[in-house]
Amino acid sequence: MSGPASEPALILASASPRRRELLATLGLPFAIEVAEVVEFEAADADPRALVAHNAALKADWVAQRHPAAFVLGADTTVFVDGTVLNKPADLAEARAMLRRLAGRTHTVYTGLAFRRAADGLRWDEGVASEVTFHELDERAIDSYLEKVHTLDKAGSYSIQEHRELIVAGYQGSFSNIMGLPLEATKQILTRCGLLV
Repeated sequence: MSGPASEPALILASASPRRRELLATLGLPFAIEVAEVVEFEAADADPRALVAHNAALKADWVAQRHPAAFVLGADTTVFVDGTVLNKPADLAEARAMLRRLAGRTHTVYTGLAFRRAADGLRWDEGVASEVTFHELDERAIDSYLEKVHTLDKAGSYSIQEHRELIVAGYQGSFSNIMGLPLEATKQILTRCGLLV
């Protein structure tokens, strides 16, 4: 039988294996609970507002079910030409996204939402990084798509897998581009007393 005593101190409200791996590097024990919410994904949305909304949606949903726990929600998207690039629906869309990003610089936004329902703790933060792609021809795009599963990734790419094929350079937090800005996460966890 589980009671409040067995409640984990920290819960990650995310299904992302990359966020799980990144959070684990901070050395804190945590549980995972995927929020059953419908994320906002409009292509013409303000990317900062979109990721903040989705991160809060996930964190709030989990925090209501575990009031004593500290809950972390996060959401990441790619933004170029005034358009939000979420996860591609299929390979054709993935290919189109890579074509669109080729030879250009785009911004990766992540929203972080920290919640603890028991005392009404709410902390929201946004982080942005910039990524510049190489010029890519169809062969380069095909080669990348053969090596990397991109359908579960915003903007249809993964900076930590075969980045030499597509990425010319980046500015800002590398872990943010992966989906969880560790610097900002660590700061907030420290301020809230979970990390010393």
